[in-house]
Parts: sequence; structure tokens; C-alpha cells
Amino acid sequence: MALGERDKEGQVEKEITVQSTSLSDLNNLLGRITYTSTVYRMRTGDLAHFTFEHHEAVFPIVIQQTSMPVLYDIGNDINYRVTVVTKTFLRYTELQVLISSIRTYYKDIKIIIADDSLEPQKVNGPNIEQYIMPPAQGWFAGRNLAVSQVTTKYFLWVDDDFLFTDKTKIENLVEVMEATPELDVVGGSVAGHGQFYFSLVYEEGNGEDGGCLNRKGAVKYQPVPGFPTCSFTSGVVNLFLGRTDAVRKVGFDPRLKRVAHSEFFVDGLGSLLVASCSHVSIDHQPKIENAKYSSFRHQQSKDVEDKLAHHFFKNHLKCIHYG
Repeated sequence: MALGERDKEGQVEKEITVQSTSLSDLNNLLGRITYTSTVYRMRTGDLAHFTFEHHEAVFPIVIQQTSMPVLYDIGNDINYRVTVVTKTFLRYTELQVLISSIRTYYKDIKIIIADDSLEPQKVNGPNIEQYIMPPAQGWFAGRNLAVSQVTTKYFLWVDDDFLFTDKTKIENLVEVMEATPELDVVGGSVAGHGQFYFSLVYEEGNGEDGGCLNRKGAVKYQPVPGFPTCSFTSGVVNLFLGRTDAVRKVGFDPRLKRVAHSEFFVDGLGSLLVASCSHVSIDHQPKIENAKYSSFRHQQSKDVEDKLAHHFFKNHLKCIHYG
């Protein structure tokens, strides 16, 4: 029989009571009960309690505002999918060598340069965007600026003294990302560093003391399905393909000026899924002596102290272990 209004008490209320002598009718009605949140929140939760005689079941409910999709025109070739991004400071000779090597293999791909040199020089060439910053703003500030100007689905981060070779196959990294939609960052290997990668494990502490961060080099997890030369890990080398939207959400801490890299992956821990692949590599250019650059590049003891103090405060840490 159909259930009448007298058999359903509490509609549009926090509690609803359902009565029936027919088990099939009761099950039918329970299958049509809906939950609607009356309090507006972006992300929250609730618990729904179902009670029958002496039995109770509790169902967790996720309440979340639906996000809008962000689509990219991936076109017909790599130029629509990837932008090459770098940061430069007082190394125009190396930068020009890098650009020349990129154009050897990717003559039309867009190159974005964030430049905080003391006396900026114009970098000429087709499909190159050079963004001049105030002098010596630093490594991560430049990364933020460069990535903010990317209009493609992915970007390839490279240092300004890298050198593209026939093994720098951007398409191979894109293939891994496209086949694994949950991936956010995929790294390669760099001559002199190899397939550099590391794990990050965070142990939560109490509210007062903070937690501990454990960083171990050369630790990887399971292989990426379908790609035996790639494995999941926590952080990778300075050659990496990033999913533009995901990386922007984490960002690069502009307080880190001179030496910083793993801090980005620390900030992205729990948000970014990272993998490292051995089948894509890039070379390092021969080192050119540059005294002025070196005076900025190498940290003084005060820089190290300030960086660690910021790191411990920002991430509420009581200890960091390296291994």
C-alpha cells in the first residue's frame, strides 16, 4: 500500500519518522529519502543516523560546493599543451644557450622567462615572453611570476643553465600525465644529478610542539601504471612537467630567495601527486665562472638560519630529519 502523510513525520526537518506495515513499501520510501544541507559551506560534513528498533547505522555525508571545470585547448601538437618556463638571474650567456637548444627540438614552443637581474637585458626571439622583475627578488618569486603567465595545460620547468638533447622528449612526460589524470608533477633526470627524487613523510605532533618532517633521498613508491620507467615519489629534480592549475594552487613561497626546491614539494605534500621518470633527461651546461652570480647564489649562515626559522614556523615543525 502507499504510505500516507500520517505515516511520514518530520519531512523537511532534521528528523523523519517512517512507519509502515509493509516491508517493501518501507524500503521503497527509504530509497527515495534525500538529504539537503540548509547551511551554506564550501566544504563540510554531517552524520545521518538511521535507527530501527535497537539497531543504529550512521552514514557520513560530504557537503561540498561543486567546482567549475577548467578546460584547455590541447590543439594538434605539443605547442598547444606545454610552455617551457625558466627563471634567470645574471646568466644571459647560459640562457641563450638554453633557448638555442630548445629551438633545436621545439622551434615553435612558447618560452616564458622571469628575470630579476640587476641590469636586465632584452631577450629576443619568436614566441618568447620575458617578464622583468625588481632586482634580486629571488628564486621562488620568479617561479610564481613565470607560472602565473602560463596559458597551456602543462608547463615544463627548466633551469636557465640546462641544455636540451635528443633525450629531452616533452611528449613522453605529457603521455604519462595524460594517461594518469590524478598526477600533478612528473620529473625527469638531469646530467650530473641522475634521476633525483626523494620522499617526504610528515608526522603530526601535538598542538603546541608541532610535527616532524622526514626527507629521504632516492625513495620511490609504486610504479606508475603502464609506465615501468616511472614511479610515484614525493619530490623530483628541477626538470619537471607540472599540471598548471594544480601547481598554481600550491605556489612557491616568495620568501625563499636564494636556494629552494624541496620546499615547494613540502608545501604540496598531501595536495600534489608526484612521479619521477628515467626515460626523459636533460643536460647541464659546462659551468661558467660568474663571481657576481655566485655572491647571490650561495647562502650565508644568516640566510640558512632565517630560512630554517621560517620553515619551522610556517609548517609548525619541531624537527626535520634528512636521510
